[in-house]
Amino acid sequence: MELKKHITLKHLLIDNKKHIGLQFYSDKVINSLIKELPGLQWTDEFNMHHIENTSNNLSAIFDLFRGVAWINGKYFFQTTKSKQLDEDFNVEWYRKRDLPTNLKSCPESYFQKLELKRYANNTVKSYVSCFERFINYHKNKNIDSLNEVDIRNYIQMLVQSKHSNSYINQAINSIKFYYEVVLGMPNRFYAIERPRKEAKLPIVLSKIEVLKLIESTNNIKHKCIVSLLYSAGLRRSELLSLKPQDIDSKRMVIKVLGSKGNKDRYTLLSHNILKDLRLYFKQYQPKDYLFEGVRGQKYNANSVYKIVSNAGAKAGLKVKVSPHVLRHSFATHLLESGTDLRYIQILLGHNSSKTTEIYTHVATNTFNLIKNPLDL
Repeated sequence: MELKKHITLKHLLIDNKKHIGLQFYSDKVINSLIKELPGLQWTDEFNMHHIENTSNNLSAIFDLFRGVAWINGKYFFQTTKSKQLDEDFNVEWYRKRDLPTNLKSCPESYFQKLELKRYANNTVKSYVSCFERFINYHKNKNIDSLNEVDIRNYIQMLVQSKHSNSYINQAINSIKFYYEVVLGMPNRFYAIERPRKEAKLPIVLSKIEVLKLIESTNNIKHKCIVSLLYSAGLRRSELLSLKPQDIDSKRMVIKVLGSKGNKDRYTLLSHNILKDLRLYFKQYQPKDYLFEGVRGQKYNANSVYKIVSNAGAKAGLKVKVSPHVLRHSFATHLLESGTDLRYIQILLGHNSSKTTEIYTHVATNTFNLIKNPLDL
């Protein structure tokens, strides 16, 4: 039988002690039973009952309301949507940097938790940068005692400084990571408002522009890099992690290992690119990675960006081209050629079809079927 009564658990920090908040609509049965919980108190600040956060008290809640009310732990039990990558965790840049003596640095516990959760190195850099800016904004306060008001003041400063919505969201994520994950208070700041998500359309090149871009590369290595980014719809990190054995010429697929979310997938291998790859392989003879740096290590991510952007400038393209623009173009061109959206989702490695649906807004094949009213 479905339970119509609901109690939502929330993390509360009251007098620097962890408490379990119990949020529910007023109900005679719940109001009567809840008084049996040990050490029950009421907080006007959060407008709910609460008890000390202990494993015994948490069990007592479930035991007391079993069969009476449904306990919603969505906001209480910690989950992660982190986009993990199968790469080596490297924070040498943090150890070697020189900071002024009057600036606060990120706590060591912050790095340890990022490492344990295997966050991508780029995410680590972003989180550290954002969090250090936050704690230095409140330089004269202990970071463990900062509350919602302090965070709102900081976010308001970012808004007034004309920072983008994506940066502000990233700043909030970095702050929440410390208080909710490092300190073990999931959803402590669930009431912090976020800016509306910007619905920007992806930049897409035409097929002719893509071909111009590829032909504007400097050598066979650069040509293969640009061609693979487009023809396989690869992320830059995925391209750099490719190994020679990931190119399956018999099945004409490319194996992508440990991409976002630590998932593996297959994507397309072009017959034309395969010819260029064989020429490249004979000339460069890569060993560990398909594309390697001077000393045989993984090729540099910034170098890939420069290869793409320089080729775009040389080709005379009006838009600024990045590796991700080629991925967007790959997906859009597939959609325009009639490929089912579900297959495109699989090739791109998207978790949700909603992420892939953005390409329906830039694909022109459906627009061609619509008669412009001025031409009627």
